[in-house]
Amino acid sequence: MTIPAGPPPTGGGDGEQQRLRLLAVTACPTGIAHTYMAAEKLAQAAESRGIDMKVETQGSIGAENVLDDNDVKYADGVIVAADKDVDLSRFAGKRVLTVGVAEGIRHPEELIERVMSAPVHRPGGAPTAPASGGKERSVGYKALMNGVSYMIPFVVVGGLLIAISLSLGGHTDPSGGLVIPKDSFWMDINNIGVIGFTLMVPILSGYIAYAIGDRPALVPGMVGGWIANTGELYDSKAGAGFIGAIVTGFLAGYLVWWIKKVPVPKFARPIMPIIVIPIVVTTALGMFFIYVIGKPISWVFENLTDWLGGMTGTSAILLGAILGLMIAFDMGGPVNKTAFLFGAGLIATGNQTVMGMCAAAIPVMPLGQGLATLIRKRLYTEQERETGLASLFMGCFGISEGAIPFAAARPAQVIPANMLGGAVAGAIAGVAGVEDAVPHGGPIVAVLGAVSGVPMFFVAVMIGSAVTALTTVALVDLAERRRRGEAGLALGVGAREAVLVGAGVGARGAGAGAGTGASGGAGAGLGDVPKQAGPAESADAAVPGDRAEGAGTAEAAEPADGTEGGDDPSDVLSGYLTEQTVKVRLGAADKEAAIREMAELLGRTGKVVDPEELVATALRREAQGTTGLGEEIAIPHAKTDAVSAPVVGFARSAEGVEWDSPDGTKARLVFMIAVPEAAAGDEHLRILALLSRKLMNAEFRERLLAAPDESAVLGVLREVG
Repeated sequence: MTIPAGPPPTGGGDGEQQRLRLLAVTACPTGIAHTYMAAEKLAQAAESRGIDMKVETQGSIGAENVLDDNDVKYADGVIVAADKDVDLSRFAGKRVLTVGVAEGIRHPEELIERVMSAPVHRPGGAPTAPASGGKERSVGYKALMNGVSYMIPFVVVGGLLIAISLSLGGHTDPSGGLVIPKDSFWMDINNIGVIGFTLMVPILSGYIAYAIGDRPALVPGMVGGWIANTGELYDSKAGAGFIGAIVTGFLAGYLVWWIKKVPVPKFARPIMPIIVIPIVVTTALGMFFIYVIGKPISWVFENLTDWLGGMTGTSAILLGAILGLMIAFDMGGPVNKTAFLFGAGLIATGNQTVMGMCAAAIPVMPLGQGLATLIRKRLYTEQERETGLASLFMGCFGISEGAIPFAAARPAQVIPANMLGGAVAGAIAGVAGVEDAVPHGGPIVAVLGAVSGVPMFFVAVMIGSAVTALTTVALVDLAERRRRGEAGLALGVGAREAVLVGAGVGARGAGAGAGTGASGGAGAGLGDVPKQAGPAESADAAVPGDRAEGAGTAEAAEPADGTEGGDDPSDVLSGYLTEQTVKVRLGAADKEAAIREMAELLGRTGKVVDPEELVATALRREAQGTTGLGEEIAIPHAKTDAVSAPVVGFARSAEGVEWDSPDGTKARLVFMIAVPEAAAGDEHLRILALLSRKLMNAEFRERLLAAPDESAVLGVLREVG
């Protein structure tokens, strides 16, 4: 129910009491269904108590039913049920209760009772930190992923523009390097790409800080990242690269977070987040990096150079392996630059074999990581797979930074794999006596004629890349298996939310929805959590809390008498679910077999072009977080071009399938949603919203279980919309 605009009604002459007015914000980082389920439960609990409530649903691409100033002005309290940060500044002076999104589903009545005794939010207070139903990943992990997700476009745009300018406008020059003529069109393209690459590291640092300390941390994080990447500021020939950016990002974020907790006079509060905090933190962090952290970096650079200088007479295999390890370690940081400049400096002395070792190792990281995304697609999000293709292209042109997004997201798995592949490539090039006449690496230098021993150069690059790819896949897969094993449930990205929501379903009879996830920094399954239900629904319809108003809701088409409605099968989820994709008896005994059987069911439509890829994508989603939501419901789903059009299937299991549901129930009602990439932005949200709302009705679930055949099942499902 939505609070009407304007002041609250006053009590009548008979002493009638004024209706209580509450606001709520629901938000979860990985699943639209859970956001809406919490909103629905809170609105229903408020309505049953004669309380006016307006619910704002939040996600990653916008908000629905946004609370305006008028709403806040006349509100008696605010409930924030969220598993992500929510800006509370607009609620200053109001009682604010912050909890996890699952609490909004499990205990809506209790939250309504507690909000009137909640503390009053003061101006300048911190964003929400859920009291329960917490976050599915640590704050540090989420901050790192936030930085990586914002950094990726800069890596891709900058790297590809540099690669294109080198390939089309560059040539080898005896004086050194790959040269693009000055004042040429391709030099302009190269300069634009360099700008993108230059911004990459500050963006990583800035958005790590932003995720921890909110807006006041953005400037300190970005400036700190720039300082970290600019070695000249602390007398180093090489900046600290992406590793330094991660350090400055966390330092800036937590320093801001700490300062925001310090009590300040009331008159100073308005200027703290926009003037005082950014200036203080930026200055402190900059000085700390220049005078404290920068000195060790410079020392490492100088001593590594001297150490390498003493190894020029050692075994070519050993020297090549060491150079490969260093090149692959930090991709632009002091260790990488030490090896690269050491090899480049020896070219002028006539020793081109050292640069040959470096040149073979330089492309291994981006090529290996790109190859890994092709070998085991299910381990990577769609964004990571797209970045992998760009990484392959950058690797061909010797741009090792193409692998940075992968290393930043999974340093414990990716950096060792990179180093192993780099060492192998460097050692092979050293044994083969490969020479490189220009200070650059990658296949591009061989194509342009700067390399001697071209066949063995390519052998070294290919073997090193394969080693990196296979090692990465093995380590990432092992890490995912270990995390799932330790948690007892599939606690990947979004899994904790699924556990809590499922528990809420079991405790309160709430319906089901399917969360979506993102692995390693950037999101998986059906993608990030939008706050809108898709183009087919109006803004009000997208908010369960407004269903009482009737118009435009997803269930407006449901007959008032509860009958099955029309006979047209296309009425069910826009025709995505038909009698052809309904099965009254699911034969599978375990989750994987059930998903395969569901994929075969969807295949009856002719819309499944790659059944194995559909199964793999759905299983990957399960690995990130169970879609078993309790109350004998599971909604596996996949966003993949393995289907040519959206399709939904439903099957019923008599014995139930073990689905790792948090309430311990086996799944007897199984829906499977599959949408192509192009349709996923809106269509899967609409499907999830419709299903999650209707499945909250226990009587509806009972009728689904009791329907005798496919036709009867479809008749019940027609009520979904």
